[in-house]
Amino acid sequence: MCGRFTDLYTWAEIYAYYNLIGETPANWGPSFNVCPTDPVGAIALTDGRRTFERIRFGLIPYWWNKPLKELRLATFNARAETVETKPFFRDAFKRRRCLIPLSGYYEWQYRDGPKKPPQPWYFTAADGSILTAAGLWDAWKNRETVETIRSCTMIITEPNAFVAQVHDRMPVLLRPAQFDAWLDGSAGKEMLAPAPEDMLRRWPVSRRVNSSKAPADDPTLIDRIDLVA
Repeated sequence: MCGRFTDLYTWAEIYAYYNLIGETPANWGPSFNVCPTDPVGAIALTDGRRTFERIRFGLIPYWWNKPLKELRLATFNARAETVETKPFFRDAFKRRRCLIPLSGYYEWQYRDGPKKPPQPWYFTAADGSILTAAGLWDAWKNRETVETIRSCTMIITEPNAFVAQVHDRMPVLLRPAQFDAWLDGSAGKEMLAPAPEDMLRRWPVSRRVNSSKAPADDPTLIDRIDLVA
């Protein structure tokens, strides 16, 4: 499951890469430890044009009628195989799609068996560019506060052979030529496929990343480490 990633890009980089419109928001600091429920960048269509905003990572469907604290399901990922049919995601799959920019993401490998602490790996683009995950968004009105919360989920799929050496799932990573068809809904599940084998690079990082409480402003979280055989 891809629940932890990095957000190291600037607004200028996002604006240029995704051909965005609208006012320039204030830049935010880099995060080396984005976690579920954190605000994340998302690109959607507004009146046929791409717009960017920062929304909650962990989808809340518009029809949720209980307090937010009772939403205990892990909705930050949606499986490609069931995204059309799962009640939490099926409406958003039809009508509310987005792109989620990533600088890189973490996955964990159980090198020493399930009872030992797993080894985290950092995956990023082989060419150093921004990675783009296929996502879904929704807007939910909190009846207690009358606040509208916009949120998103990242779609995950089977791994390619490169990722499978570490983990059994990976984000659906889209290329620029696929952005329009994903956002406007003209593409279906056929787009939710593993990334090409040469799209990513990876390296092992400190087990400090195993804690979701690792400081988000700590750049050493993505430093390469030497593995002990």
